Amino acid sequence: MSSAQVRPPFSPVVSLLTVAAVWEARLDAELRALGLTTRRYGLLAHIRGTPGISFSELARRSQITVQSAHAAVRMLVDAGFAADANGHAGAASELRVTDAGQRVLADAERMLARLDAEFGSGAPTLAAALGGAHEDHLPEHTSN
Repeated sequence: MSSAQVRPPFSPVVSLLTVAAVWEARLDAELRALGLTTRRYGLLAHIRGTPGISFSELARRSQITVQSAHAAVRMLVDAGFAADANGHAGAASELRVTDAGQRVLADAERMLARLDAEFGSGAPTLAAALGGAHEDHLPEHTSN
């Protein structure tokens, strides 16, 4: 028997997770420079896309708990990126993106477009294969 290590069989899952970790770290670093995290960027984009969205719907769309959504939105409000027109206990929230939030989202979208272009030029086949693939694995977004 050879003492050489046996290479495990190729795993597309492990490979995708490895690639994802590298690009997530890059995205995270660039978002942090804008005062965002990946989660806060997603939440802010959901708020922009659905002004007045409830915390429970925001949490469902983001696949987090309502308590986590409240905490993250509080950070967005504290940073000046979001506002709650009914910010008092017991009232339904009316979340909206502020002008500063609109600006940071525009900056984040330009940064993301640059990262997407870089990724696509380095791995065009993978980028094409991923087109829309995430939507096939997310729960339906239905309004009540």
